[in-house]
Amino acid sequence: MLRRFGSASAALDALPRLARRGERAKPVTAPTRAEAAAELAALDRAGARLVCWGEPGYPAALAAIEDAPPILTVLGRAELLRRPMIAVVGARNASATGRRLARTLAAQLGQGGLVVTSGLARGIDAAAHLGALETGSIAVVAGGVDVVYPTENRGLYDALARQGAVVAELPLRTEPQARHFPRRNRIISGMSLGVVVVEAAARSGSLITARFALEQGREVFAVPGSPLEPRSRGCNDLLRNGATLTESAEDVLGQLAPQLQSAEPVRTIPPVAIPAQPPPIPSPASEGGNGWGPARGAAVPAADEAAVEMILERLGPTPVAVDELVRQCQMSAAAVATLLLELELAGQVERHPGNLVSLR
Repeated sequence: MLRRFGSASAALDALPRLARRGERAKPVTAPTRAEAAAELAALDRAGARLVCWGEPGYPAALAAIEDAPPILTVLGRAELLRRPMIAVVGARNASATGRRLARTLAAQLGQGGLVVTSGLARGIDAAAHLGALETGSIAVVAGGVDVVYPTENRGLYDALARQGAVVAELPLRTEPQARHFPRRNRIISGMSLGVVVVEAAARSGSLITARFALEQGREVFAVPGSPLEPRSRGCNDLLRNGATLTESAEDVLGQLAPQLQSAEPVRTIPPVAIPAQPPPIPSPASEGGNGWGPARGAAVPAADEAAVEMILERLGPTPVAVDELVRQCQMSAAAVATLLLELELAGQVERHPGNLVSLR
């Protein structure tokens, strides 16, 4: 929206018109200034702050992924977001050996100069946070930063808020739901140079984080385990498919050494190209129209209507990569992104982690 319209105020002014183009039943309007001020006041009372995409405090590695969250809420030491990070994740019902190894690995990785990120879940996540508390640890949560989940980790949450940081994509007071966790996982991997999986069953949320890491070009590390232990099956599968075998922090630090020695971050924040003049928006169709056809007193170019139809024909309930739409439609990435934005605002398209889209 900033790229297309040149300023935040112009983008907000265009929001209702863009939504009406697809005949969205419920109007889309920006929050009022009073609502925004109330949210900022609530953040201040909670001791949290917002970090926006494109700002210096936003994690550079996360900014480079295709579906980076536009805003992060940060509670605690926001300066940790500017340091190189490594994710340590694994099973919630972890074994005692797995917990001990995760805590030891996290402590050694922290001493090696890395901030340890994880998801504040019970088991491996909690052990990793505990091991890295002294050197720096960040918990990425699936709800608001002021919601402790699971409640048994209240003490760890308080310690991270003081000594580390708690990060969330969703607003304050948001209770975590099942659909929030995969989106949370893409932030854990996106912030990090790599993901270390300590224990994971064959169907585990930790494997979702590892998959995101591969899609984002991050390193994947896995701790091997006994073939008789179901909690090691996921890690062994990762190793079978090319993950780096990890028995100690040296295995991770050695693999990441070139990135850690670089003076520049692994990836820099891409610049926001602001046009000199925002392009006009075609007028929405009148009531009773199809939302993309001609309106009274104005017309949507036939090329635009044909492009929208081409995209809608290729979308269904199964998510598809935006890059695949670009290839199949033989349109520029910028044009597809603009049309998908309008369809999303109109409530016709839903976005998924990994830069995937589907019909709503």
